[in-house]
Amino acid sequence: MSFQDGLAALTLQMPPRVPRTEYSVEMHYDLVAAVTGMRIDEQTPWPEKNKAYLALHRAWKIDLFWNVLIGSGEFGTHRTDMGHAVYAEKGSDYRPVGKTLFDDPDKVLAFDPADTFGIPDHAALVKRFDDHYRASVAGWPDEVHMTGVYVTLISGLIDLLGWDMLLLTAGVDPVGFGDLANRYARWMQRYFNALAESVAPVVMIHDDIVWTAGAFIHPDWYRTYVFPNFKRYFQPLRDAGKIILFTSDGNFTEFLDDMVDAGASGMVMEPLTDMAYFASKYGKTHSFVGNADTRILLSGTKPRIRAEVERCMAIGKKCPGFFMAVGNHIPPNTPVENALYYNQCYEELSKR
Repeated sequence: MSFQDGLAALTLQMPPRVPRTEYSVEMHYDLVAAVTGMRIDEQTPWPEKNKAYLALHRAWKIDLFWNVLIGSGEFGTHRTDMGHAVYAEKGSDYRPVGKTLFDDPDKVLAFDPADTFGIPDHAALVKRFDDHYRASVAGWPDEVHMTGVYVTLISGLIDLLGWDMLLLTAGVDPVGFGDLANRYARWMQRYFNALAESVAPVVMIHDDIVWTAGAFIHPDWYRTYVFPNFKRYFQPLRDAGKIILFTSDGNFTEFLDDMVDAGASGMVMEPLTDMAYFASKYGKTHSFVGNADTRILLSGTKPRIRAEVERCMAIGKKCPGFFMAVGNHIPPNTPVENALYYNQCYEELSKR
């Protein structure tokens, strides 16, 4: 059963098969139809759409449902609108760049989230996390569920400032920018304190701390202003016995040790992060999720797809907490036959 295998992996109990997760695969409507026989699209009513999603997850034996609650909605309209690139079928999610919240680094450095957004009510936050987690469990009962935070620190600042103003301010005054990071973290700590009191045994902490090439600010800055705040975030979660999963896009290989030291229980990795390094050092003590290259599914041949699944399995199969996944989604433009063949390879290689 998916739930039992997923929970076994998260608790390092070595299930008899390698469990898996896949991110937003439900948005690939042609794939949903190929797997389930149910044809849906953006206009399909939710009950019918959800029925197809459940059938897809059961057919593909999805064990872990990646999910968070706290995102940019916490900021309301007080944020920079960076637009959205095309991902969904027919580009329905495209949005052009909109307003910029700040036009000068000095204004950024004077910003205090607590003054702007106020202090959230603790009991109300706990209830929001509980409601989110319970609704997820009720809707998708066969998988391990979670709740969590998307705009943890760096992702929150990206969303508020936009990339241009973030990089400009960090370059002009890295110490002042670090002070802003600390103010943001003090405000966000209340969300983590509430998360620790929630009923969810597994929590997802997302923060895009790097980009494709790695750190975009000097690593010393992260170790001064990011990871100490992560330790403070994670301490109440650890005290409450939560399983803490961490996700970052890009290549955060240079910070894997820092994340373990901060208290994360497991890592979710894109293909750029060195999963082999993590497995060799932490594969017996931590869970990890990843990290087949979505680009290979997009344009690769069957031999390349199989080789990529074999690569991941060779790294993770001997580790009790390993989950298979395609790093950074199976987007709707992925050829259906490639996605189906990827799943076939997973099925063939997943048994221990």
